[in-house]
Order: sequence, then C-alpha cells, then structure tokens
Amino acid sequence: MSTNDWSLPETAVFDRIRRTLDDGTAAVLATVIAVEGSAYRRPGAKMLIHPEGGGAGSITAGCLEDEVRALATDVLADGAPRIETWDLTGDGDVWGLGIGCNGVITVLLEPLDESYRPIVDARRADHAIGAATVVRTESENDVTVGDRGHYVPNDGFAEDTDLPASIADELAGPTQKLVAAGKSETLTVETDAGSVDVFVDGVRPPPDLVVFGSGHDVEPVVELATRIDFRVTVVSFRGGRADDGRFPQADAVVSASPREVTDLREWNADTYAVVMSHNFLDDRLALEQLLDTPIEYIGLMGPQKRFEEIREDFADEDRPITDAELERIYTPIGLSLGGDAPYQIAVSIVAEVLAVTHDRTPQHLSRRGGPIHDRTSAETD
Repeated sequence: MSTNDWSLPETAVFDRIRRTLDDGTAAVLATVIAVEGSAYRRPGAKMLIHPEGGGAGSITAGCLEDEVRALATDVLADGAPRIETWDLTGDGDVWGLGIGCNGVITVLLEPLDESYRPIVDARRADHAIGAATVVRTESENDVTVGDRGHYVPNDGFAEDTDLPASIADELAGPTQKLVAAGKSETLTVETDAGSVDVFVDGVRPPPDLVVFGSGHDVEPVVELATRIDFRVTVVSFRGGRADDGRFPQADAVVSASPREVTDLREWNADTYAVVMSHNFLDDRLALEQLLDTPIEYIGLMGPQKRFEEIREDFADEDRPITDAELERIYTPIGLSLGGDAPYQIAVSIVAEVLAVTHDRTPQHLSRRGGPIHDRTSAETD
C-alpha cells in the first residue's frame, strides 16, 4: 500500500470499501475497537486490506500494519472475524523497543461482506448511522463474534439486526450518544446468559466547508481542507470562474450572488464558512446572509479595521451585529502561526476550522494536560 493510500481521508477510505463491495473483491476490514494508554489512532479508525497487497487507510503510524496484513490472510482463509490485541507498553519484547505508541491496541479484523453495506450507503447519503458489532461473548449467549446491528438515529436498531432484542435495547441509549458525537467505543452488556462486548461505531458524514471566493488563495485552502476530510464547496461571486477545472479538488463549485447565500444549501451545525472574496461589498452581503444561518463558524478574511467598517455598515442599516453573532465570526481569519506564504496562510485557516469543529482551543500539545485525544464514555445502564 502506498503512502497516499495510507493517509487517505476517511471519506476516501469509505469510498474504497464501497467499491470493493461493489466489485465483490475479497478483502479484510481492520478496525480499532479499543485503546488503553496512548495510540496514534482512536477507536473507529479503519484500514481496508486486499490480499494482493493493496488497500486504504491506517490504524497506526505504521508499527502494526505489516502484522495486521499477515493476520488478514488468515482471516480470509478462515472466513471468520477475529480480535487481536497488541501491547506496545512493555520493554521485554519487540513491541517495547520504542517502535510503538506506548498503549494497548485492540483490533477487529473481519472479512468484508454485505453486512457492512448499510454503513457505507448511509455515509454516502450523508446520513449518520451506528454499527454495533459483537466482539466478545459468553458461550451461553445466542450471538457470535461478528454479529452486527445497524442503528438509525431517531428510529433505533433496524429490524434485521443480528442482535437479540435484550442486547439492542441496552445499547440503544449509548449508541444514540456515540452516533451524535461521531465517536466509537466498546461497551459491555450484561445479560442473563453472561456478558457481551459490543463495539459501537458512530459513523457520521464529513463536515462541510463552504469557501466564498475565486482567487488564487482559495486553492490551497480547498486542497488542505479536502485532505483532512472536509467536504468542500467553492462559491464564486460576480462572474468569477466557477468550474471544476478551476478547483479540481473541491466537491462542488458554484456561482451565485452574495444575496443568495442562504438559498445555496441546507445550513446546519456541521457546516463551516470561509469568506475570502476580497471584495468589501460581497463579503459584507455574504456575512449578513451567513448570520441568518445556524452555523457556528464564519471565517472572514481581512484585517480588523476592515471588519470594523463592515460593522459600521451594519449599524448604519439598523442591523447591529450582536455579541452572540460576534462569537461566531472569526476575523482576522486563522490561527497565529506566523508566515505569509499562500500555503502557510491556508494552514492557519484550515487549522482554525478544524479546532472549532472539534471544540478545541488551539495550544501546544506539550502544554496540554491529560491525553491528546478526548476519551468517550457511553456506558450501558
């Protein structure tokens, strides 16, 4: 597998999984289902493995991929899922020699089959979904490792679920929380026949980033945002070139009037906007429209003085910007990282959007107390 395949964004990994299902090609899906201590990826990270050596995605920084590939051959031969755990914390064997992540990583390896189809279909259709997969069971329980149920928000588990009603009922509440947060966790369900461990994978569509502008500085923003798994739409104003060839990495390129912004799409909490048309009137009109949507991030290119002039225009029209609205406007746009080259500016913009998406206050990791990644907790009752 090439470096490019290893570093694919999640959307591209799901696309590869879907194409593999469509082609009927034999493959194994490896998914991180539990982590103790430090690890490069968190539960829910996926790696598609083809027997001839191809694949997509990553579950570690590279220290386990060869080992996982070797096990995938056995999984295909057996035709059954298996659970493997690697302890990278010790100092008595090869995994403790500084090549690991100083954590314990548990991975589900399963032959990719049609039971995964509802997951890729939901994500492609921009719907959230939960996948609950049995990863350990007492012998008395009428379930086996690999049995799966699909959870649809507001509807619950699908009727064709492999999970007994008693287990599905216990999982419904925690699964709803994990799907809403886009998080994944292995949960233990206690039944009369013994305990069952179920890996609940909360799968959500990628967040949307809408970039307003058609200048050369838009291109690096689109490229970087796409690489970190934003679905990017470019909106050009006033006759700006609006074709796919201008921004080939964007998911969509459209032309519109600044007065039509609210009608362009459905605006929701998973949508973020960057306004960088460099035209005072266009930016002012777009900002007014965006403030009428529920989005929580509106990044506005330009110095603070320019924004003060926009605020004066709003006030002159008896439409002052409220304190609550000011909380949603980020201008000057971007993090203070230094540098003024196009890609340096784009990195600061995209990094700020990413931080807001994950509800983080940017800071040096060396000065962050506690773990790098947030821990989830969605235990069953």
